[in-house]
Amino acid sequence: PMKMSEIKELTTPEIVEKLEVLRKSYNLDRINHSVSPLENPASLRAQRKTIARLEMVLAMRRVENQ
Repeated sequence: PMKMSEIKELTTPEIVEKLEVLRKSYNLDRINHSVSPLENPASLRAQRKTIARLEMVLAMRRVENQ
């Protein structure tokens, strides 16, 4: 999982791009997990948390720029 300090160093376009990639990856992992269990199901939780962190930083930047 990415740390907040790493996320804050990214530019806004990089965050948007990472979010898109992570969401696709998370959805694929979720589908694969429902078919046959993942080796590490805790990775789904870590992905969700990383996505939430990215979304939060993005929302904070939008508020700052208004």
